[in-house]
Formats: sequence, C-alpha cells, structure tokens
Amino acid sequence: MRIGIDLGGTKIEGVVMADGSRIVARQRIATPAGDYEATLDAVCGLVRRLEAAAAALDLPIGVGSPGALSKASGLIKNSSSTCLNGRPLLADLEHRLGARVRLANDADCLALSEARDGAAAGADTVFAAILGTGVGGGIVVRGELLNGANGIAGEWGHNPLPWPQAGEAPGPACYCGRHGCIETWISGTGFAADHRRSTGEALRGEQIVFAADDGKPAAQASLQRYEQRLARALAHIVNVLDPQVVVLGGGISTLRRLYRTVPELWKPWIFSDEIRTRLVQAQFGDASGVRGAAWLWPEAG
Repeated sequence: MRIGIDLGGTKIEGVVMADGSRIVARQRIATPAGDYEATLDAVCGLVRRLEAAAAALDLPIGVGSPGALSKASGLIKNSSSTCLNGRPLLADLEHRLGARVRLANDADCLALSEARDGAAAGADTVFAAILGTGVGGGIVVRGELLNGANGIAGEWGHNPLPWPQAGEAPGPACYCGRHGCIETWISGTGFAADHRRSTGEALRGEQIVFAADDGKPAAQASLQRYEQRLARALAHIVNVLDPQVVVLGGGISTLRRLYRTVPELWKPWIFSDEIRTRLVQAQFGDASGVRGAAWLWPEAG
C-alpha cells in the first residue's frame, strides 16, 4: 500500500491505495489559506489519519502540488499557491513524517493516473491538462512520467496563447509577471475575466455556461471564444508532442461539448493531413490528482 496526497489551493485530499489501484481509505480537509507551516501540519495530520484508517504504518507517500521542485535548490518554484514558493516542501515533509516521500506537479499526477488505468490507459504518449483555477499540464510516455531536465516538462499554462487574434495581444497580466499566458485565457478565472471584460457581467464559469445554454448571445460568444482559444493552445501541444491522447481535468473539463467542438476547431492549427489524437475527459475526475500522487510509487512499493 501507498499514500497519495493532492495538495490543492482550497482542499487537501488523501488516499491509501493498495495493489491494483484499489482505494482502501480516503479523507479530505480544507487547505490552510496562505500559511506554509499550517499546510505542513495539515498534510502530516492527514497522513497519520490515513495510516490509522488503513491500519498500516511507514507507507510510502506521494504528493501532488502546484508548481515544481527546483533541481538546483530543492525548493518549490512556479506554484500558484504562492506560500509554497521558495520553500523546501519535500525535505520538510520527509523530516516531519520520517517517511519516504515523492513529490510531483499536480498536473503530472493527473497525467499519471489517467495514463496508468484511466481514460488514456494503453496510450504510448499522453498529455493531460488541468483546466481549473489555474492551468497546468503533464506528460506520460510509455507509462512513465516525463519530468524534464529542469523539472518543468508539461508547463503549458505559462506559454503565450498561440496565434493571437485581434484584441488578444499582449493579453491579461499573469501572476508570473508576464502577459497573455495560456492560463490567463483558459483557466476558470480567465474564462470569467474574459466574459467580464466583454460584457461587464461578473459571472463564474459555470454561470456563463448556463447562460449560454439558455440562449444568451453574450454568454454564447464568450464560450465560443473560450473553445477557440483552447483549441489553439492544444494544437501547439499536438504539433510538438504528437500525443495519442489529450486528457482534460479540472472544473471546466466537465463541459461535455468541448470534446465535440475542440477537435473540430483545432484542425486548421495542427500541421498534419490527418489527426488521430483523441481528446477525452479524465475518467477519475477530481480524484485523478490524488490517485496519480499514489502512483508516484510503483505497485511493488
């Protein structure tokens, strides 16, 4: 058995996974907002409760977190949960828990979960994207997570939106210090911000979708812009990586029409006479991240 922890911006979820990806215990708690030490306490407490629920001690632990672990310093970088940046999260968890810990980006964990036994099981090359509060990406090749020379493989959300259209350059300001990052356009917050700039309406993403379904022209236009931008952003990935499967996770991934519209919209931007890449929804939904964290340890443990 091994433990998976999904360290999110608003919640921390943990599972104990047995052989064959069977979940034998699961718990979820709120994330302490903006407090690094309290976050460490919360994760450690959750691990202890999971061990008690599974009646097992000294289990290997996998953690999925926003951002990446710097290979140079051992500190977290590029995290949208900014209290983690510049902190030795892996070393601190290992010290406090006295356990073996592996750490990966949350989108990497999504990719690993879905490639191992989810919507992309059996595919040679998989790209997975989280479309939530932020935008992240992960790559799995032949069942193994691709980390990269700098630990940032799949860092898709902080590239510029490709083939910018009228009114899209330089683009909205991003917390990373640049403008026009993919994340500022196709995250849930980016979707809502684009609608607000266009209409003056302050609606959440799901409210825009409901309004579009009700036939509201402004909401329909916002949703169509979103789909067009998502298609261009994913076409870039297909042109570079040429994956068999692209998996979408996060809150926006539940919008079923994306799997019909986006593969049509990405065709003009993909440099191929035929497109075999499949666009699919994450099979395990918001549980993919925590399952993928557990998958950071092989079944043999």
